[in-house]
Amino acid sequence: MYALKSAGQQLIYKLINPFINLLIALKITPNMITTTGLVLNIGAAGIFIYGAEASHRGDLSIVGWGGAMILFAGVFDMIDGRLARVSNTSSKFGAFYDSVLDRYSEMFMFLGICYYLVAHHYLFSSFFAFLALIGSSMVSYTRARAEGLNIKCEIGWMQRPERIVIIGGSALLCGLLAPVFGADFRIDGPSERIPWFESISVFTIPLAIVAILSNFTAIQRIEYTQKELSKNETK
Repeated sequence: MYALKSAGQQLIYKLINPFINLLIALKITPNMITTTGLVLNIGAAGIFIYGAEASHRGDLSIVGWGGAMILFAGVFDMIDGRLARVSNTSSKFGAFYDSVLDRYSEMFMFLGICYYLVAHHYLFSSFFAFLALIGSSMVSYTRARAEGLNIKCEIGWMQRPERIVIIGGSALLCGLLAPVFGADFRIDGPSERIPWFESISVFTIPLAIVAILSNFTAIQRIEYTQKELSKNETK
């Protein structure tokens, strides 16, 4: 799994290196790219909020546009770190700034998603969206606290790149498939309020998976840190 992720990362780096070189020539700094990523995530939140206010419940095209913006913002999240390394401008403040703005970016993203789901009465799905927000925050927080204790803690499946790809990709796919399924498609569940599947489930089921696995990842990191601390105390 790690080898596959690393190979995919290297392939992406090869594809974006010409763009990285262009940014260096234009004297664009990593912090500028990080800030742009935040602005784009605020834009993604704005798209979902606009969809909540201006579209009807069955119009999922806005979900697709929101997903596309999330993925586009995610590209900038990858570029800033690569730009810092290639241009030899890495700094402790840059890493701090990137980490802080990443948290803001995710919170704005989930704000828009939760607003959209609540406004269109997908209340069960909005609960999972909020759990995904909690899990995403705790994945980052547990790593930061562990590193504050001099423990490198990068274990777990649901780190930020995975979360962005799953949430943005599923939202985009939901928008693309909505005309295929139709606005009113649903498979009734145990109650009228909770169907087994409906058109927006293409987005909300992966969102629920992120909610579960991100919190599981945070728990994994807590257990890992406890074990590492115990080892250090017995030395």
